[in-house]
Amino acid sequence: MSDTLTRPALKICGLTDVEQALAIAAMGVQAIGVIGVRNTARFVEPSRRREIFSALALHHPSINRVWVVADPNPTDLEDALAGEGCPTVVQLHGSETPARCAALREWRADIAWWKALRLREANDVATAKHYVGSVDALLLDAWNPNQLGGTGHRIPLDWISNQNHDVAWWLAGGISAEWVPDLLKDVSPDGLDASSRLEIEPGWKDLSKVKALVDAVRHSQGLQT
Repeated sequence: MSDTLTRPALKICGLTDVEQALAIAAMGVQAIGVIGVRNTARFVEPSRRREIFSALALHHPSINRVWVVADPNPTDLEDALAGEGCPTVVQLHGSETPARCAALREWRADIAWWKALRLREANDVATAKHYVGSVDALLLDAWNPNQLGGTGHRIPLDWISNQNHDVAWWLAGGISAEWVPDLLKDVSPDGLDASSRLEIEPGWKDLSKVKALVDAVRHSQGLQT
């Protein structure tokens, strides 16, 4: 994603509804995320996940269909990556080691494997280097002791300014339209991952806020909204 006119890409995560997913995809985002972590506010059952991903594959085949999981077991992975309504990206949000990520990437090279890292302090950014070569992208998110993601908390930008991870990286945590101009003055992520600050309630987006974020990112790219 080195072309300045195509970065940052935009992912809207935590979708639970087919029609909302299609409406957001039609706005021109690059990725839609569905949560596969049970006992979380935005968890989507496998049948609904397949319904969402099948609709996206049919109507927006170029969009990244991201399944967000944490320490998934082999059976769940094999099931989710077979048949209709498959993800094109698996985003690992648990305690997966670089070795585990590399093994998964070797097992299914046709799937993109992203690893989320939750930063508790500035020095945690150094963890990213251990995953270079083991994943297709990193996602940097803010630490929260009670949730794996979707908290709306923001990483202090001075922790991640001038970062070069030798792998594509996404920024998550508190992404919203009003923050984009200042955010992109200080950091240059390959992608932005937005969820909770766009919501009416967990799993249900305010489409006007999504559109405002899409427009803000396009404006940052020098494109007309």
